[in-house]
Amino acid sequence: MSIFAPVLLILTLLRTPLFAIIAASAMLGFYSEEIDLAVVSIEIYRLAEMPILLAIPLFTFAGYLLGESHASTRLVNLTHHLLGWMPGGLAIVAIFSCALFTAFTGASGVTIIALGALLYPALKQAGYNENFSLGLLTSSGSLGLLFAPSLPLILFGVVAQQMDLDQPVGIDQLFLAGIFPGLLMLIMLSIYSMMQPRHVVEKKGFDVKKAVAALNAAKWEIPLPILVLGGIYGGYFAVSEAAAVTAFYVLVVEVLVMREISIRQLPEIMRDSMVLVGGIMIIIGVSLASTNYMIDTEIPTRLFELIQQHIDDKLTFLILLNLFLLALGMMLDIFSAIVIIVPIILPIAVGYGIHPVHLGIIFLANMQLGYFTPPVGMNLFIASYRFEKPVMQLYLATIPFFCILLVAVLIITYWPALSLYLIND
Repeated sequence: MSIFAPVLLILTLLRTPLFAIIAASAMLGFYSEEIDLAVVSIEIYRLAEMPILLAIPLFTFAGYLLGESHASTRLVNLTHHLLGWMPGGLAIVAIFSCALFTAFTGASGVTIIALGALLYPALKQAGYNENFSLGLLTSSGSLGLLFAPSLPLILFGVVAQQMDLDQPVGIDQLFLAGIFPGLLMLIMLSIYSMMQPRHVVEKKGFDVKKAVAALNAAKWEIPLPILVLGGIYGGYFAVSEAAAVTAFYVLVVEVLVMREISIRQLPEIMRDSMVLVGGIMIIIGVSLASTNYMIDTEIPTRLFELIQQHIDDKLTFLILLNLFLLALGMMLDIFSAIVIIVPIILPIAVGYGIHPVHLGIIFLANMQLGYFTPPVGMNLFIASYRFEKPVMQLYLATIPFFCILLVAVLIITYWPALSLYLIND
């Protein structure tokens, strides 16, 4: 296989699409082992036998519909009237709004674009320092990846289920496991926000009438988390069925009830959402073949034995894993990272006694942080474009938030009970 490495490197340097590189590596690997290349087609066909994959296009479509509607405005207003009276209230509103929006849209860049226009001027008007406002929105853009029905959570579960592990990894387990770690991140950022000085001191008490009005305005969006989580854990439907119900509900609400999206817009929204899904599906399909090759040739086992010669304990392994995942999060988008890296590190982590569900939360928490880690975190450039600020200013603005969330990631990493408590209960 090593003789083909230069070819794959050249393809990468030529910016060949990721799925083509993964497919080529799998085909070259099977060819070197004198295995019929039809096995690649068979592995891709296995996608049709995975009912859970139905959840990906359905949740993605629902997220795109919410992104095109005025749901973001209603969400910000709701959190503002419920939490805005607290010290640092508007900043806390921004944190929770971004997390909820990212959880349903599954894309942090969309959150910065959609909510930035609402929250950045509001934060500045409320007297918050410019760098604090920029740093808050840039870092909060990736919050929410640990909350259901986050697309990366589902994708991690899909990939993990192909690894034939002794400990099964259920999508519903990942949904539960992400709750406390996600809340930890939100709470730590909220505490930091409450400590920030403001140039404009404007104390407002809790206004019941405005809160009720905001609740009424968002009455159609509020049931969504209940519909997804309550339906799954109440035993009413499976994850894929929850995705179908969510997509249908959002479609009816935004097109027929709220009428914020016209029927003419639907084909374009469907096309845009399915372009993303198509890219993910192609990568998953060829990755199944690549994963199968690695399992057949015992690559993860050999890597584990090699690493074990130099790293004896779980603690050291986790430290190096965090460093590796932070660097990975800067350079690779989260979907590609999941399908390429998870099949390699998951068996190794299990060998060190790490629960696969806990590894999933560690993985996504690090990738979430990598989105705005200098110098090449994707959200830094999206925020620079959105707020028309130099990227160097974004680097400085996000440092305090990076340090806070890094502490949160370390807590999540070294306190497995935080992730596993609900699934072990």
